[in-house]
Amino acid sequence: MPKTIQIRDVDDDVYEALARRAAEAGLSVPEYLRKEAERLAARPTVAEWLDRTRRRSGARSPRDTLEALDELRGNWPA
Repeated sequence: MPKTIQIRDVDDDVYEALARRAAEAGLSVPEYLRKEAERLAARPTVAEWLDRTRRRSGARSPRDTLEALDELRGNWPA
């Protein structure tokens, strides 16, 4: 069941910026904030992201990364 969230004491300049962004997206402020809240909730927290990245294999060395970048960039001018 959907829930209602109420935010109090939002500064005028913050509200105006949100209203401007909502208008640019063709949305009302509540619609815009709902979409932003959904986007925010879908992202991992910093702690979750760090935990996931720590579990990744560290099989690549910095040298491997530099070689891959050099390959993508092509030859550098001498």
